Order: sequence, then C-alpha cells, then structure tokens
Amino acid sequence: MSRAIEIPAADGTIDAYVFTPGSAEGPLPAVVLFTDIGGLRPCYHEKAQQIADSGYAVLMPNVYYRNASGSVVPEGRSFRDPDVRSKLFEYAGQLTPEAQSRDFAALLKCIDNEPEFADGKIGVVGYCMTGAFALRMAAEHPDRVAAAAGFHSANLATAGDPNSLVHVVGTIEGRVYLGHADKDELLPPEQIARMDEALAKAGVHFTTELYKGAAHGFTAKDAPSYDAAADALHHKRLAMLLEETL
Repeated sequence: MSRAIEIPAADGTIDAYVFTPGSAEGPLPAVVLFTDIGGLRPCYHEKAQQIADSGYAVLMPNVYYRNASGSVVPEGRSFRDPDVRSKLFEYAGQLTPEAQSRDFAALLKCIDNEPEFADGKIGVVGYCMTGAFALRMAAEHPDRVAAAAGFHSANLATAGDPNSLVHVVGTIEGRVYLGHADKDELLPPEQIARMDEALAKAGVHFTTELYKGAAHGFTAKDAPSYDAAADALHHKRLAMLLEETL
C-alpha cells in the first residue's frame, strides 16, 4: 500500500511516497528511507514496501526534488550510463549538509502531520550516498531518531573532509547499524575504521558488519552488483534494529 504526497520544504516541494502494510488500521512507527544515488525507482518502492510490511509507515522522499520530480533516470536507461551518471552527480552535489538539514526538518514535520505515522521516535535508513544522510539526521535530531542504518554507504569518513560525519556523530543517542560491502572502493577499510572510532569515542550504541563477498550496491535489484543473499541479510538486520528500537 502506498500513496504519493507532496511535502512543503524550505527549498521547494518534496515529492514523496508513504508505504504502509495492507492490513494497517491505524498509525504506525515511522521510518524514513533515503534512496541511493539512482533516486526513486521500482526496486526502492519494493524495498520500502517490504519494510512497511513488517509493521511500519515508511516515508520515501525524492532526494532530487530540487531538480526533478519522480524518477530521475529515463525509462530504458541506467543510472550507470555515463551521461545519466554525470547528471546525478550534479544533482547530488547540491545535497550539502545544510540542504540536508532543511530537508530533515520538512520530513519530520510531515511525519508529525500525516495520519499514517504514530507519535514517538522514528527510524531512518540510507543506501550508498544516503547512508551518511541517515547518520546526519540521527545526529541533528537525537530526540527524534531511535535508529539509524546505512548499507553499502559511501564516503562516510573521508580524511580531511570538514563536512565528515566523524565531526557530528557524537550527538547521536539512537542505535546505529552499518552494513558495509566487502572491498567497497567508495568506503575503504580506513574510512570504516575512522567512523567506528568516532562512534566508539562518542559512546554510541553501534554495530558494524562487513558483508563478505558483497559489492557496493548489493541491495539494489537493478544493479549488476546485486547480491540476493546479502540483500536478504540486510533486510533481516534492519528488521531486527527497528523491532528492538521502535
């Protein structure tokens, strides 16, 4: 079960979807799902519905609403095509920490106002570049976020980056789970270690897991790197995190 909604935001109107179980009879705990760099598309609708079917109301926004509504990858094309990829990187470049913060505020206001969402703390999950979004939202809204998860996350802790999450994770109060792709060029071992150290020093309750043999993008069914076993494990770990926190 899903419906399209429009969310007023400081930088425009966010087009988004709300997913609930078919049997839902009242408000449910909220989970925000940020897509990977490819944006809204069928495999993420499926992912959001699978999470919702475990008993949640899932809010999936279009992170690229400033530039386009709906799917940003043309039909019949792939976000791995060079010309499409360059356009997505251009859009993604606008998603600065400040822009993310404005969007977080709009998403939380939506959760407070829409009937599908229950009162109480929320969960947030991100993939690829938005694994960082999930952690940042948890850091900026520790009173609201009970659980944050990132899968095959990218560039979480780049050395020398003034915007690195290692500088902000100290405010996180919720649980954190990070499921990393093995030998991921977008998140090398030194970055994983740097993030783990920052979380540990801050006293954050976190789990880091390496998905042995899985490549970057292992949860995306439309990607060549899709790994069914790793994807199933990701859903199992996420379900456990949400059940224990929400």
